[in-house]
Amino acid sequence: MKIIISYPPLADPQKGIPLLSQNRQFQYFKEPTYIYPVVPATAATMLKQAGHDVLWLDCIAEDIPYEKFISIIKEEKPDLIAFETKTPVVKQHWKIIDNIKCQVSGVRCVLFGDHVTALPQESFQNSQVDYVLTGGDYDFLLLNLCNVLERLRVTSYELRVTDLEPGIYYRQNGQIKNTGKFKLGHDLNCAPFIDRALTKWQLYAYKNGNYKRTPGTYIMSARDCWWGKCTFCSWPLLYPEFRLRQASNVLDEIGKIIGEYRVREIMDDSGTFPVGEWLRDFCQGMIKRGYHKKIYLDCNMRFGAISPQDYKLMKNAGFRLLLFGLESANQTTLERLNKNLKVETIIESCKLARSCGLYPHITIMFGYPWETLEQAQKTLELGSWLLKKGYAYTMQATVVIPYPGSRLFEECKKEGWLKSLDWDDYDMKQPIMQIPFSQEQVMEFAQAMYQVSFDPKFLLRKIFSLRDADDLKYLLRAGKKVFGHIFDFRKQ
Repeated sequence: MKIIISYPPLADPQKGIPLLSQNRQFQYFKEPTYIYPVVPATAATMLKQAGHDVLWLDCIAEDIPYEKFISIIKEEKPDLIAFETKTPVVKQHWKIIDNIKCQVSGVRCVLFGDHVTALPQESFQNSQVDYVLTGGDYDFLLLNLCNVLERLRVTSYELRVTDLEPGIYYRQNGQIKNTGKFKLGHDLNCAPFIDRALTKWQLYAYKNGNYKRTPGTYIMSARDCWWGKCTFCSWPLLYPEFRLRQASNVLDEIGKIIGEYRVREIMDDSGTFPVGEWLRDFCQGMIKRGYHKKIYLDCNMRFGAISPQDYKLMKNAGFRLLLFGLESANQTTLERLNKNLKVETIIESCKLARSCGLYPHITIMFGYPWETLEQAQKTLELGSWLLKKGYAYTMQATVVIPYPGSRLFEECKKEGWLKSLDWDDYDMKQPIMQIPFSQEQVMEFAQAMYQVSFDPKFLLRKIFSLRDADDLKYLLRAGKKVFGHIFDFRKQ
């Protein structure tokens, strides 16, 4: 079969560039940032190894206009085209699918991602989509679907529910059928290392704010977060169970990346990086193989999750940036979000990580329906203080968006907090929940966090921390992105 895995054009000059690929929180950015989508890239690799003809077509990262996108499909005449989707763009994907169906005969369309996992029937009701893959192992499911369709193509049999793995919805004879609740029984160690040439990894190697040294790329040691209980996150819907790869398997992949692609920094995009004995085995392996001298490593981490000794070991193993979810400086909010976190631990962990030579990146959210203006101000003050004191190195500020499938979304429906059920409104250009102060003030809080970057104390600390050309290049790239983020949260 000929298969296209694609991110179709979604350009909106007013909103900016959509940050869609493998992203837990969707935003439109004025200054482009591209995340390498590990799971779709794994799917492409699996399909190619199974003998299918695979084309990677990320029109967002390649800046391909819609007319050319359609012409490519007409020219390639794929049997199947697959899209990752998310709540704020799913309506656009429905229109694109219907347009493809009108212009290219015989092509079948697949959707996967957290939104269609939460609401799988909805896309069939609103578009001519053929298949929906639910759960987070949509690389394995897409391979299963394509292999079955290939077998059926040379027989006269009709597709049966029993032919497919659990978690697949499909349209047949005017009816929507499904194979039951998805399962996460796949062995991640059996997945192939990504064919990064096939999936055009260079598109994502430079325009990413996490990297100090480029080119950079992404891996995933686990799917997805070993805590997995934060109410605002929709990814526990995709990965209700935490599974990790063997440390040796991840190390082998890193060695392949270093040897074949000359990558200088790797971001591990597991929801939270594995800890305990796994972490120590991994770090010791990095040192033993000498990889710590060749690359930087970045990862997602939880405050209070590891000991001072583990922070030091991570530093020695080549880790640089640790991404922490701060979310709020108010203990009541942390408890309502089920963060399992104390405000004091936020400060302690940032200080400890920095003292060990690591660089904390903090993520902060504004617009909780139960927080007052004074409580939002408290979060702004804590985030600003951590940055100015040098305990946090970089940050990301966002507006809280309750995606379908998250427990926060269900709470919003129960409490009547939602201002809209039009998915186009869930693009972080305005609060979607009722809050006790103005919409403009929420956006101003997010802007104010980024404006800390122009505080004299913060700037001086950055200037005095410069050690080499990579530091200077990183500072210049970061400054450009900060300007872009300020405009991302401007008044609409």
